[in-house]
Amino acid sequence: MRITIIDYGMGNLHSVKNALNYIGVENIISGDTKEIEVAEALILPGVGAFPDAMETLMAKGLDKIIIKRAKEDHVPLLGICLGMQLLLDNGFEFKEQQGLSLISGSCIKITAPSLKIPHIGWNDLVFDKKDCPLLHGIKEGSYVYFVHSYRAELEKREDLIAHTQYGEEIPALIGSGNIFGAQFHPEKSESVGLSILKNFAEYCNSRNSRS
Repeated sequence: MRITIIDYGMGNLHSVKNALNYIGVENIISGDTKEIEVAEALILPGVGAFPDAMETLMAKGLDKIIIKRAKEDHVPLLGICLGMQLLLDNGFEFKEQQGLSLISGSCIKITAPSLKIPHIGWNDLVFDKKDCPLLHGIKEGSYVYFVHSYRAELEKREDLIAHTQYGEEIPALIGSGNIFGAQFHPEKSESVGLSILKNFAEYCNSRNSRS
């Protein structure tokens, strides 16, 4: 099994790749639509603004391919940081922008008047769905690394896997079926983050072995 890290020009591609290499997970970086169409598993990274990222995906024709692979072909997909936010129906950074609509909800600005925005630093995970395969072997209260000014506002509580607190509840890990999103950066979250990436890879392997 090989994970394809989607290259659309707005992500910490090599940080994610280095983390996967470190835990022994085969992977490639690619923005080639043909490569993504045959991928066994996908990671959608992201750094920057929601509208810019979504417009870039659309301009490259990657949005429809990602939706098809995840929704119709049921290929495992993990969105990271901005990549997680793009999984939602829409975002409101600078302007309203349509998202990939793979998980129901919106991306809205964090409301934390007494705290600094962007939210940068380590925060603990509170589990909402302890049986999620990505949390296997992870202790509740473990710390992971965040860098963001916007957060998910989910329509369905059952799509919330874990959250943290930063002036308000911040969805940290979300998921629906084969689709997952991490608001934090697992590739920068030391042993906890590496364990979550390893769990995602093992989840992908288990799905592929059943197909």
